[in-house]
Amino acid sequence: MASMWNNLLLVLIGLSAGCIVSAGIFAFLTAIGLLQRLAAKTCTASKARLYEDCIVLGGTFGNLLFLYELPVPGGAILAALAGLCYGIFIGCLVMSLAETLDAFPILCRRLRLSCGLPWLIVSLALGKSLGSFLYYWFSVGSGS
Repeated sequence: MASMWNNLLLVLIGLSAGCIVSAGIFAFLTAIGLLQRLAAKTCTASKARLYEDCIVLGGTFGNLLFLYELPVPGGAILAALAGLCYGIFIGCLVMSLAETLDAFPILCRRLRLSCGLPWLIVSLALGKSLGSFLYYWFSVGSGS
């Protein structure tokens, strides 16, 4: 009987912690205005609710796949497509955060960069992409 109560307590603690973390993430996304910026840039403000639903469903589905180690059909092609989508989302998140914090104007002032900001952004993106590609191509950190 005590074991059942311990398990129920662990479930309650786990669900509470998950709710707190997800609330923090959504508060962060709202504070930096990621969804609003995406909707404004793509002229799809009427679809903002769909964006929110997709983020929640994607996070839920991804967690279920991770926790239960479910097989995903599609092999390397689907994995590449998922990686591309993850990269686009993370890139939008980082750029939205950098824009909110005015990181690029501060960097440009400190580097005395008066022109070439698009080249700086492209070079940062290409460097990050190349680094990620090499990391996964050579299986760094996989232990094999």
